[in-house]
Amino acid sequence: MKSSTLTLKAGAGALKFVQSQGFDCSSIGTIAGASGGAKWLVLSQLDRAILRHVVPKLEGPVHLLGSSIGAWRFACYAQGDPLAAINRFENAYIEQRFTAKPDVAEITAKSREILDVLFGSGGVDEVLGHPVFRTHVMAVRSRHILASDARWLLSLGLLGAASLNLASRKSLGLFFERALFYDERDVPPFFDVRGFPIQKIGISRENLEDAIVATGSIPLVLAGVRDIAGAQPGVYRDGGIIDYHHDLPHSSAERLTLYPHFYDHMVPGWFDKKLSWRRPAAVNIDRTILISPSPQFVAQLPNGKIPDRTDFVKLTPEERIAAWRDCVKACEKMADEFAELIETDQLATRLQAL
Repeated sequence: MKSSTLTLKAGAGALKFVQSQGFDCSSIGTIAGASGGAKWLVLSQLDRAILRHVVPKLEGPVHLLGSSIGAWRFACYAQGDPLAAINRFENAYIEQRFTAKPDVAEITAKSREILDVLFGSGGVDEVLGHPVFRTHVMAVRSRHILASDARWLLSLGLLGAASLNLASRKSLGLFFERALFYDERDVPPFFDVRGFPIQKIGISRENLEDAIVATGSIPLVLAGVRDIAGAQPGVYRDGGIIDYHHDLPHSSAERLTLYPHFYDHMVPGWFDKKLSWRRPAAVNIDRTILISPSPQFVAQLPNGKIPDRTDFVKLTPEERIAAWRDCVKACEKMADEFAELIETDQLATRLQAL
């Protein structure tokens, strides 16, 4: 390759499989997408390359597993014209503007506006009826004081959850319950995931949009979504709180997971971001192929980093929009490199151990 914009890593099972049999797009059974807010912009060109060079070769059903922004991206993947959907989403996301000191209500309303643009006129029905993709959204239902809209109570609850999480990730089950909104046409390989209380809700026209808004509802930033159709009463929030980068079984034993990601490593939960010792269980990522921008490439991006929501505070709206558009343009190199790897059947030669 002429450049090295990508890092490619694979779990032990995926590495062995691809090195012995080669990489075949038809072996993909899951595509996973992590939480990360504005970080998704570093992947939007890679998403386009996947849609052009991988998706036409898939053999369904293929499960789309998303939390937070991952679910928003996959709501584009599963539309009739996914490239047009990504274009709409990307433009609306980059161009969003707020007052000088936006409150939770303003940010939440903007989120709903962007989702309306993403889906367009018929996107919801297209996602629900997609012939290949099965869309699954991971959110959480808040428990006890974390269901409160009072800022001080919510802050207190988050502090308690973060403190107990230091000792045991399982303690998050005291504060949150997984809520898996799933496509009932086919049971996904992570349907029986263990470790936390879980509620499973069939995804439908009545709850798809609410589920996607809920899984992106960062506590204290956006309002949680209350009483989603088909789900137990309560307040639903960001799925990344428990499933930040999906420490759960990604794949069936026979198929692989393709995981376009912001980083070359995975963090189990939202509160684990600074806990360097906490990593996903090896069995969960055994058949996963992780694709991410290389550190050298990230260093060349505007401001030397991947976009994130601190840009809303550190940059003026004009500076942020320009930097984000420059980032998206630069990431065409990643998409080109990935496309070349697929079309020349060289992906296997680039894999490292995850």
